[in-house]
Amino acid sequence: MGFSGHTARKRFGQHWLKDASVLDRIAAAAELEPGDTLLEIGPGRGALTERLLKSPIEQLHAVELDRDLVQGLRQQFGHDQRFLLLEGDALAIPLPPARKVVANIPYNITGPLLERLLGRLDRPSNHRYERLVLLLQKEVADRITAPAGHSSFSGLSVRLQLQAECESICSVPPRCFQPPPKVMSEVICLRPRAESLEPELAKKLESLLKRCFGARRKMLRNTLAGLLAPEALEAWASGAGVRLEQRPQELAPERWLALAAGLPPSP
Repeated sequence: MGFSGHTARKRFGQHWLKDASVLDRIAAAAELEPGDTLLEIGPGRGALTERLLKSPIEQLHAVELDRDLVQGLRQQFGHDQRFLLLEGDALAIPLPPARKVVANIPYNITGPLLERLLGRLDRPSNHRYERLVLLLQKEVADRITAPAGHSSFSGLSVRLQLQAECESICSVPPRCFQPPPKVMSEVICLRPRAESLEPELAKKLESLLKRCFGARRKMLRNTLAGLLAPEALEAWASGAGVRLEQRPQELAPERWLALAAGLPPSP
């Protein structure tokens, strides 16, 4: 009965979070309220699910890929009418609408799942969640939350910070999991912004980020050369509050947005 005999499967990236204090931090970061509808991706053996269902939420949709875990989850939580379990791949099946998301994301699908939940700069998600509390590999979490000038600041930092307010909640060492992963993890909270970028602006910004962060050690004067005549390049950068001697990781997201907004349309 339950999860007896089930072992973590490497192909699914399964690492069970067992640390009670971290589970509590995740639930607290979700700021659960009466009437909340939640989406939990990858409930696993239900350690976080149990905490979520002890809160005054209205409904919990859980998406689990491992069919053996699905059986155990149904046995453990099927008596609670607020618990609705979907079996399938969170990257492929229709996701039910919810107010908030909690997820222990398998490291090998972090990028695609973030895009599924948040959309892209040039193509926002059809459903805007109020809050996402995610357990990620620390290296990725650091890139998402890093301020401009930090060694971890990247194109991903710019994209995610323009899409959402990004906050680190706590670091999670390998000993907090069973089996322990080989890397550090981190809990972050994303609060999607109300406004999306205009499609044309988003496309220009995406093009600039790829161009410049593809050569992140070079000064912008070199990576942007050829986009405009030298005099126009200086005026464009100055108008955005940017110095061409700077390197990509030195520009805050709002400076990148100003650069994209001031870039003349392609002829």
